[in-house]
Amino acid sequence: MILSPFEWTIAKRYMLPGRGEAFIAMVAGISLAAVMLGVAALVIVMSVMNGFRAELLDKIVGLNGHAVIQAYGGRLEDWQDILAKLEKTPGVTRASPLIEQPLLASFNGRVEAILVRGNTSKDINRLSDKLKAGNLAALQPGSDNVAIGSRLAESLGAQVGDTITIINPAGRSTPFGTVPRQVGYKVAAIFEIGVYDYDNAFVVMPIPDAQTLLLTGDSIGMIEVTTTDPDTVMTTLGPLKKQLEGRAQITDWKTINASLFEALAVERVAMFVVLSIIVLVAVFNILSSLIMLVRAKTRDIAILRTMGASRRSLLKIFMAIGFVIGALGTIVGLALGFVFLYFRQPIVHLVELLTGQNLWDPSIRFLTELPSRSDPVEIIVIALMALVLSFLATLYPALKAASTDPVQVLRYE
Repeated sequence: MILSPFEWTIAKRYMLPGRGEAFIAMVAGISLAAVMLGVAALVIVMSVMNGFRAELLDKIVGLNGHAVIQAYGGRLEDWQDILAKLEKTPGVTRASPLIEQPLLASFNGRVEAILVRGNTSKDINRLSDKLKAGNLAALQPGSDNVAIGSRLAESLGAQVGDTITIINPAGRSTPFGTVPRQVGYKVAAIFEIGVYDYDNAFVVMPIPDAQTLLLTGDSIGMIEVTTTDPDTVMTTLGPLKKQLEGRAQITDWKTINASLFEALAVERVAMFVVLSIIVLVAVFNILSSLIMLVRAKTRDIAILRTMGASRRSLLKIFMAIGFVIGALGTIVGLALGFVFLYFRQPIVHLVELLTGQNLWDPSIRFLTELPSRSDPVEIIVIALMALVLSFLATLYPALKAASTDPVQVLRYE
C-alpha cells in the first residue's frame, strides 16, 4: 500500500491532532503503548521459555548424554562388549561407562542425601569448565579423592581439602545385622553445573573407587551414549537395541525427562496464547482511536471528497494511520524486549532488592540464572501477528471514512 504525497500529508496531519483533539491523541498513544508492551511481553516470555528449555537440555544432556543403557538387574556385567559395539555404531560420538547410586554423606555432624557418580577420567575432565575450586587432576583411581557440587559443599559446610564421610547402607553382614559401610573421601574439587539438583547432590569419583565403595566388583550401572542428533537417538541405537533385548534397556533423554519437558511445552503454548490477548486488546484500542478520529474528522473528510479526493485515497489514509501506530508499537516493543533480555539478570537483582523477595530460587527453578534464547522465527511471527492485527483493525474505520457522503455532511453548512 503506497501513499501519494497528498495522501501521506493528510495522514501525517491526522496522526498529530490539534488542541481540541487531545483526547484522541491520548487514546492513540495508549494504543501504541499497548502494542509495544504486548509485543515486548511476548518477546521476553517466549525467549525466556526457549532459554529455559535450551539451558536445561544443554546441561542435562551435556552431563547425562542423549541416552543410557542400563541392565535390568541394575548391574551391567559385560559392559566392555557393549561399549565396543557402541563405538562402532554410526552416529554415536561418545559412549562412557557410568556408576550412579544414591547414598548419604556427612561432615561435621551434617548429613545430606547425595548421588555418587563413578566416571572415567575423561568424563571427569569434562567438568573442568564448571570448576569453582580445587583440582580435578587429583581424582585418580585409589586416591580417595572426590569432586562435589557447590550447593552440596554449602549444605555440608565442606571446602577443598576437607574429608567427608560417604555412607553406604549395603555394608557388611555381622551377627547383629548389616553394618553400613562408611568411607572417608577428601574433597579435591568443587564444581557448579548450573542445575540446582545436580549441584546439590552430585559427588563425582573415579569408577574403580565407586566400585569399591558400592562393592560391585567389575560391573557398572549404565553406559552413557551421546549421538550426533539428540532427536534421533533411538533411531541411531535401533540395531543395538535388538541385540540387548532381555539383558538391558535403552532410555533416551526424552523419556528420562519427559514430565519436565512436556510441562515446559504446555506452559510455553499457554503463555503465548495468554500474552497474545494483550496484543489483541491493544489492537482494539487502535480500532477505537480510529473510530473516534473518523467521527471527529467527518467534516474534513466531506470537504476532501468535494475537492476531488477519491474513496480509495481516504481508505488508504486511515488504514495508514492505524498501521503506522501498530508498526511503531511493534518496533519499539521489539527493542524494549531485547533490552530487557540483555539486562535481565541485573533487572531481576534490582526487583529482588526492592521487594526483598527471592524471585529466582534455584531450588525451584532448576537453573541458577534466568536464561534467554531468542528464536528468530518466533520473533518474526510475533511481529507479523502484531502488524496483521493492526492492519485488520484499520479496515472498519477506513471503510467508514471512505463511505462518508459529503452531501449529507455539508447539507446545512
